[in-house]
Amino acid sequence: MTETKDLATLSVNAIRFLAIDAVEKAKSGHPGMPMAMAPLAYLLYREVLRHNPLDPAWPNRDRFVLSAGHGSMLLYAVLHLTGYDLPLEELKRFRQWGSKTPGHPEYGHTPGVEVTTGPLGQGIATAVGMALAERKLAAEFNRPGHVVVDHYTYVLASDGDLMEGVSGEASSLAGTWGLSKLIVFWDDNRISIDGPTDLAFTEDVLARYRAYGWHTLRVEDANDLEALRHAIKLAKLDERPSLIAVRSHIGYGSPKQDSHKAHGEPLGPEAVEATRKNLGWPYPPFEVPEEVYRHMDMRKRGKALQEAWERAMEVYAKAFPDLYEELSRRLKGELPSLPEEPPAFDKPIATRAASGKALDAIAPKMPELLGGSADLTPSNNTQAQGMADFSRENPLGRYLHFGVREHAMGAILNGLNLHGGYRAYGGTFLVFSDYMRPAVRLAALMGTPTIFVYTHDSIALGEDGPTHQPVEHLMSLRAMPNLWVIRPADAYETFYAWQVALRRKEGPTAIVLTRQAVPLLPPEKAKGLLKGGYVLEDAEEPEGVIVATGSEVHLALKAKALLQEKGRRVRVVSLPSLELFAAQPEAYRKEVLPPGLPTVAVEAGASLGWERYAHKVVGLDRFGASAPYPEVYEQLGFTPERVAEALLSLLV
Repeated sequence: MTETKDLATLSVNAIRFLAIDAVEKAKSGHPGMPMAMAPLAYLLYREVLRHNPLDPAWPNRDRFVLSAGHGSMLLYAVLHLTGYDLPLEELKRFRQWGSKTPGHPEYGHTPGVEVTTGPLGQGIATAVGMALAERKLAAEFNRPGHVVVDHYTYVLASDGDLMEGVSGEASSLAGTWGLSKLIVFWDDNRISIDGPTDLAFTEDVLARYRAYGWHTLRVEDANDLEALRHAIKLAKLDERPSLIAVRSHIGYGSPKQDSHKAHGEPLGPEAVEATRKNLGWPYPPFEVPEEVYRHMDMRKRGKALQEAWERAMEVYAKAFPDLYEELSRRLKGELPSLPEEPPAFDKPIATRAASGKALDAIAPKMPELLGGSADLTPSNNTQAQGMADFSRENPLGRYLHFGVREHAMGAILNGLNLHGGYRAYGGTFLVFSDYMRPAVRLAALMGTPTIFVYTHDSIALGEDGPTHQPVEHLMSLRAMPNLWVIRPADAYETFYAWQVALRRKEGPTAIVLTRQAVPLLPPEKAKGLLKGGYVLEDAEEPEGVIVATGSEVHLALKAKALLQEKGRRVRVVSLPSLELFAAQPEAYRKEVLPPGLPTVAVEAGASLGWERYAHKVVGLDRFGASAPYPEVYEQLGFTPERVAEALLSLLV
């Protein structure tokens, strides 16, 4: 063996045993995959990836996504060895409270982690969004002789990732879009938690990916570094995304090799000792030879790579100052000057249509705004005027046709926003938020500012019936931490909902919109949406409050008029966003909704949760029905009379 080959073997085994020792110490974790795929991690982080441990957020870095997030110690070990700010003490605290090494990788928590993974399929689907962002930025900003956007997205995916439907949805799109800088390694170990994968997974995966429009390759031995190098070289030469099947052995070198028992539990002291002997590793737990640290340290190389890019950017700035300024602004996530006043409206209009008008006003001022729909563009009103379709042939297009793929759409939107340079949104019916919920949840967990546009927001959908009429969805989404849900009552509130969503950087926003036309509110009042809730109509010394969201605000106003005829003094509060309202000072919240006043909440959805603000709820705790929407409302009790009676019952 040459010195380099000896060091390679030593380094690969260092990755393996850091993973083994961390899982053993925690008495919890997944050692098998890190043991199998350590050679690939070594090769990627030492030779292939353009990355800088001193600046994990360097914009032109290659991205690596560990879609098989259960193998997190593989990533933590290689980040530690290559010089990221992840000291050995953190590896020793794997899966412990407050450590930088949680059970599954978490974006924003551990340096070098590009995306939160663990729910299988989400990582590879999110990576499609990252590769899409690179393709689009390159088309928009690179010029002959000035290539300033040029990086790859690499993914390590498990059998489970490729079983999940979301990976198929996203991979199909990646093939359609021709994302050639997306390279996925499939850890083909043929073992799942239940046992051999052929219990439930017998398809020809490479044939499936070829049908998606991918380039496929196979490496017969995960330990063959030269074969891996050659496969990566071939992948980079192809104009399609690439899937490289890497035959591996879960728990490599241990007595539990090729067994599901190596997947999700510590090897145990006896098996660990046997593995040390089998692989010739004489070192005690967490000890790594100094020559491995020297060999694996990527800080000097990473710094040089970034500095070379920065020098190229300086030359680019002189040649194309306007492009440089725009690219720099967008990579920093700084917003341009956006319209602050809504378009003029002169008649009742569905909030989904008003949302489209808002996009018409915003999109020309915000070139990084990128959106799409899951095959519902005419219904969602998500394509602004002049927003051209994106395609393989037209990478400058800003509108994405996801097809009927809500699940993948959500993940791809997250990937676009995580990458930087774009603010991405996507639309579907509110009822189908269920199909994309894992991606919405991960956006909330990561603090990714994805905008989810949900139309057809209630039983007012009408004739399509209960399969398409959302009932529980509003409260279900509101239950998710760090997701802001905004259900505007009219066109003007809808404009301000977009203002809130675009300015929010700490997490995702769901904008929930009507199918049916709704009356207009006074524009100066609707601006109260910026605080989540506000007094829409008041009375002198009000004796009761009706609080409502969306189209039911207008029902509340009619109920107030009925009560006023009876001499009752009623306040109407529009509360389009419970989360934004909760973020306001307590004094403001008590001013809008005084705790001592009898309060009725009105919303055409599940009543659960409204007890926070109301003493009685006019809600819907059953599924809807198929009929014209005015009749559905009438039959299910959403009438001004019923709302008025509900408040009167509290005032007696």
